[in-house]
Amino acid sequence: MTAPQCPMCKRPAEADYKPFCSRRCADLDLQKWLTGAYAIPAAEDDDGDGESPALADPGED
Repeated sequence: MTAPQCPMCKRPAEADYKPFCSRRCADLDLQKWLTGAYAIPAAEDDDGDGESPALADPGED
């Protein structure tokens, strides 16, 4: 089994900064989250009412 690598620079991870190799790489990753470079995708509603169109009552107009 190989040692885990830093996700920023691919050097071996250090226990003090795991999963990163240094404070610098940890701070760079945090900066990416805070500036929006990383984002968790969200599903968008088509009609905005929160209901799926397939679940709507067919008798509604």
